[in-house]
Amino acid sequence: MIQWPLFLFRIGQKNITGSTTLDNSGQYRNIGILAHVDAGKTTTTEQMLYLAGAITKPGSVDKGTSVTDSLSVERERGISIRMSTASLQWKNIQINLIDTPGHVDFCAEVERSLLALDCAVLVISAVEGVQAHTTTIFNALQELRIPTLFFINKIDRLGADVQAVVQEIKRELTNSIVLLQQAVNEGETGASIQSLWASSAAGIPIEAESPQVNAIAEVIAENDDALLEKFLDGEFLEFEALDRALSRGTAQCKHYPILLGVAKTGLGIEELLDSIVNHLPGPEADPQKPLSGVVFRIDHDPKLGKVAAVRVFSGEISVRDSILNTTQGCQEKVAQLKKFHVGKYEDIRVLNAGDVGSVCGFSKACVGDVLGEQNTISSDFSFSTPLLTVKVSPENEADFAILAAALTELSVEDPALDFEYFPQQRELHLKISGWIQIEILTAVLANRFDLAASFSSPTIIYRETPSSAGFGFERYWMPKPCWAIIKLLIEPLPTGSGVQYESKIGVNDVALKYQNEVERTISKALKQGPRGWEVTDLKITLVEGEEHPVHSRPGDFIIATPMAVMNGLVETGTTFLEPVLDFRITASVDLLGSITSDLSRLRATFEGPDIEGERFVLEGKIPAATSLDYPVQLASRSGGKAKISTRLSGYESCDDELGVNTEYRGISPLDRAKYILKARGAITE
Repeated sequence: MIQWPLFLFRIGQKNITGSTTLDNSGQYRNIGILAHVDAGKTTTTEQMLYLAGAITKPGSVDKGTSVTDSLSVERERGISIRMSTASLQWKNIQINLIDTPGHVDFCAEVERSLLALDCAVLVISAVEGVQAHTTTIFNALQELRIPTLFFINKIDRLGADVQAVVQEIKRELTNSIVLLQQAVNEGETGASIQSLWASSAAGIPIEAESPQVNAIAEVIAENDDALLEKFLDGEFLEFEALDRALSRGTAQCKHYPILLGVAKTGLGIEELLDSIVNHLPGPEADPQKPLSGVVFRIDHDPKLGKVAAVRVFSGEISVRDSILNTTQGCQEKVAQLKKFHVGKYEDIRVLNAGDVGSVCGFSKACVGDVLGEQNTISSDFSFSTPLLTVKVSPENEADFAILAAALTELSVEDPALDFEYFPQQRELHLKISGWIQIEILTAVLANRFDLAASFSSPTIIYRETPSSAGFGFERYWMPKPCWAIIKLLIEPLPTGSGVQYESKIGVNDVALKYQNEVERTISKALKQGPRGWEVTDLKITLVEGEEHPVHSRPGDFIIATPMAVMNGLVETGTTFLEPVLDFRITASVDLLGSITSDLSRLRATFEGPDIEGERFVLEGKIPAATSLDYPVQLASRSGGKAKISTRLSGYESCDDELGVNTEYRGISPLDRAKYILKARGAITE
């Protein structure tokens, strides 16, 4: 650690607020407001909009009047379930705010918001501190290298302890922090904040010889080679140079500024907005380059129809443009462009590079679709894979078709629901993340679609993998005209390998166009195995095949492939794969014995704990099937003082008695005659 002298830098007397912005020509800041549930992120968003003059008064989450919680179910329950966007102007910068849900059941919405963000504000309660979902979110931000500010909220509440939260951030999130403020009279109604870096009111930093100021300067200079070299050469460092270095280091995720406040009263919101403008980067956007954008949200508006929220990375979008949807491989027409402002859509003519807005007229667009060129768009990232499946049934059987249409629409808006309709069983299935999601979906169906529906008890989503190597064979040559003969070698692969395919036959045996159909059909054929679950971690090799010069058609190989695959899986047998979670538990040492006993009972695996003072950290893996309710049990047992965060580690094999067989939905390829009739359109499910 470098020992910094006092009076490290000179202090200018001018108002530095808004004057030391990172040299960035971008006129936008695309900011995600993220937090664990109830930390106050929506209230923070409302106060930012209010202070900037975007709304006439801040809404209340408790009263259901917040602008960003526009859905009736959000207003009724006082929680966010979908991301929402709103814009404001601050110091000549347009800040596009993306308010996200805080409840873990809706973290798929947070995941989708990451497609559009340049930077983030992570809100943490001064009382509850770093909570389980806080850790999950921050890990995602770090992995994607999204510059982030911490906003420690609720410093006026009884039990608030800013220093304890700061130490928790250092211990559980990152040690690379820059505390820019300190709390005065924390835990009291009259709590206030004092700047350690600069006062937004007077623009005068506190005394340079302050240890806190030197501590900030130390962190900044240690992460900036040019400043460090100047210091080692004995040069004084100007405040403005240090502040610019703070901006550069924050943009590069070398450090994370921390600000304080009380969102409910607006305390600290002005300073937060200033820091967003001064210390967070704008987008790297070039309007002269070809269009590159991404769809990060889909809505269905009663008047506008399908509305796609789009982030533009380069180029621009204008009304009546015809745009290439690269993901879908089609052209889409821009009918209208909108900005969502103060709870309603407003017309715009152009959506510029670096901006976010809403596009009307796209018929095929889905969440995650790339518009134009791909090269500027980040790769996919996921921390919210649904692990449960439920069956949805209408209370009134006459509403079945209407319910199916409603679930289709909801699945377009939230692709993680992965809605499936199985006509033969007359069943509707969704994938979900937890019980709260069932409650919300029930309310959404009632309020938005006027539908009463019931949900089955959730079932863990298992997978299958071949138990051994074997062959799958199919001779599909009756009833003519048809001819497709294929033999597949099926081999198990290590866990996490996915699906691999290879052909070892020549085009003289089977024409390339027919071989291509076999390869394309493999993924569909593996959707359900003999036990009723998706099959993975295997290699399929086409080792023999035969076509007919007169009778063969591409469709023949499409029909033959699932039958050959399923025949082969019956021969090899399949093993259950269950979802396994990485977990991290922090708690007081007096709970260590009871927690390790719980974990052993739940089939968890873990190493010895890391003990620091009166607390310990325990990491390991635990099956999702045994641990769904454990976070609630742990919180109850510890009085809320123990925390557990989890993330899907992958799928691992488990004994037959631990898995759950499910009925094949639809007509199984093993029912050969009926499957062929269905595939040829002779019967319907």
